Amino acid sequence: MEALSAFVTVLAQPQLLALVALGTFAGIYIGAIPGLSVTMAVSILISFTFSWSVYPALALMVGIYMGGVYGGARTAILLNIPGAPSAIATALDGYPMAKRGEAGQAIGVSTVMSVIGGFVGIAVLAVAAPLVSDFALRFQPRDYMFLAVLGILLVGSLSTGSLVKGIFAGALGIAIGAVGRDPLTFTPRFTFDLSLLNGGISFIAVMIGMFGVSEALLQLHHVDKKAIRQKVGRIIPSWKVVRKHLPLSMQTSSIGVTIGALPGTGGDIAALMAYDHAKRVTKNPERPFGDGAMEGLVAPEAANNAAVGGAFVPMMTLGIPGDAVTAIMIGALFIHGLNPGPMLMIDRPEMFWFIVGALTFANIFLLIFGLTGIRLFTKLVEMPRSVLIPLILILSIVGAYAVNNAITDVYWMLGFGVLGYFMRHYGYPLGPVILGVILSRLLDDNWRRAIITAREDWGRFFDGVFSSALSSVLLAAIVFIFLSHTPPWKWAKARLLARAKPKE
Repeated sequence: MEALSAFVTVLAQPQLLALVALGTFAGIYIGAIPGLSVTMAVSILISFTFSWSVYPALALMVGIYMGGVYGGARTAILLNIPGAPSAIATALDGYPMAKRGEAGQAIGVSTVMSVIGGFVGIAVLAVAAPLVSDFALRFQPRDYMFLAVLGILLVGSLSTGSLVKGIFAGALGIAIGAVGRDPLTFTPRFTFDLSLLNGGISFIAVMIGMFGVSEALLQLHHVDKKAIRQKVGRIIPSWKVVRKHLPLSMQTSSIGVTIGALPGTGGDIAALMAYDHAKRVTKNPERPFGDGAMEGLVAPEAANNAAVGGAFVPMMTLGIPGDAVTAIMIGALFIHGLNPGPMLMIDRPEMFWFIVGALTFANIFLLIFGLTGIRLFTKLVEMPRSVLIPLILILSIVGAYAVNNAITDVYWMLGFGVLGYFMRHYGYPLGPVILGVILSRLLDDNWRRAIITAREDWGRFFDGVFSSALSSVLLAAIVFIFLSHTPPWKWAKARLLARAKPKE
């Protein structure tokens, strides 16, 4: 009964329901406008909601997240410009449909399939998360340490494909998170005898700078680009079309929720893998893939919204985010005095069921808003970048200053924005940096606990690692990630694939 009560909290309180609706509506348009991202929006939003109660703050963020993942499909279909990375695969067949005059049908199908995928992801979250949380209670301090390292490595290697760049970005984040007085010994770390560094660096300033300011700087390269106008016809798809593609949407939703649950992957990778799956299982599409195949639109849209529910599984159960947005939400929970992980599921189960309920109602609002407001949307998409870029910068500055009312945080935000710009320009991922900042304390504390437990004896420490099946698996996973990026491994993999390939 307690779970049901927490689940319907959104419905029982009109204010929360309105915030979910507002967040979903705003997320659709934020995700759709090229130059704005959901990650940037949520990072800025933290600084405006940190003084709120936790339920209203999460209701708004969850709505923006759910709506934003879908929103990128609209510009992908109408303009061939994915509003979000998760809509890259959608553009492959959505835009050819728009060129045929089928933009309305494409938007309608993408909306319905996104909602189906969203419900699959939420259902998996509701069933799997409590089971994973019960298992996570067996974790020792060394296991949490290994898990933090594994999460950073996964985010780095899966999001860019370059383990070296991922490790560098993660290590940079850990170093930033360690700045300030040591919480145990009060010894200054990385302060360089500067008093302003004794209190550390605000991770909100880091997040807003990395995602908000760097995005604005990148958009300066495209400031002269003009929007393409598009006429949109009938939106709501027929039941016949939905029923025909329902089996494929369920298959790709399962792919999406699985990929979304892996730290560092998210909707973009899920959508691309789902698109590849659709190409392999669809024997006789009405049109070739890449030329307006409906299956090429159904698969990625079901998968990327299913990945939302998947991303919350490791966040709520292990304290490890599934993607950049859930990494920022972990920061929001910390601000409100909550620690994501297995104990949150035990001590505050109502928080978990509230998030499940907020996601459910956000998905319902997604169906409503996704099938309406197209004319308003076309006006917003035509907003010139010369207006958009200053707006992003103003929101970033106000957001960074609002947390501590300190101009120093604004300077940090601008500095990390420039750093984020150059990192993105040279192909370094930003996700591991943010994850490193957030997990720095977890890594530090559990490393000390593990060493103290082993009485500072390395032999005793490794005896504990190899005598525990869980610790051994986590350590093996870390070693495997390193080995899988070495030249001998790649050579052996290529040889095996060559042998497995049938001869003509």
